[in-house]
Amino acid sequence: MPADGSLAALLKEHFGFDSFLPLQEEIIADSLAGRDVFALLPTGGGKSLCFQLPALTRPGLTVVISPLIALMKDQVDALRAAGIQAAFLNSSLDAREMQARGRALNAGEYRILYVAPERVMMPGFLDALRRWNVRLIAVDEAHCVSEWGHDFR
Repeated sequence: MPADGSLAALLKEHFGFDSFLPLQEEIIADSLAGRDVFALLPTGGGKSLCFQLPALTRPGLTVVISPLIALMKDQVDALRAAGIQAAFLNSSLDAREMQARGRALNAGEYRILYVAPERVMMPGFLDALRRWNVRLIAVDEAHCVSEWGHDFR
């Protein structure tokens, strides 16, 4: 956290914004208070920041379940550019890269991890989550959940 410990300072330092969009600060505060949060915001309303910023305030891993592989890569690239340790696990990775990221996760090197929904259902993945000190789970693009069904992809 920044020296003054404020959310506004983190917002400026890592994301370059001077102020929060409507409802962001309240959503983040509820998340940090340990409450379950359902945030329904319009396109461009800053939903991603509502789980990305809390990941910077405490130790542990934030896991983001996202159905869109291209979006995962874009989000991770932007987070890395902002100096935030982030990664994704999905079918676009070869075995070597998947193993390297698994080692980094076991070592606690990431703050944010994006995963595809089917990854969560893979054997051993829930056990891995326990090892990785998960502090927050977010479902991005949650409006797709009803479309995913029980055997998404």
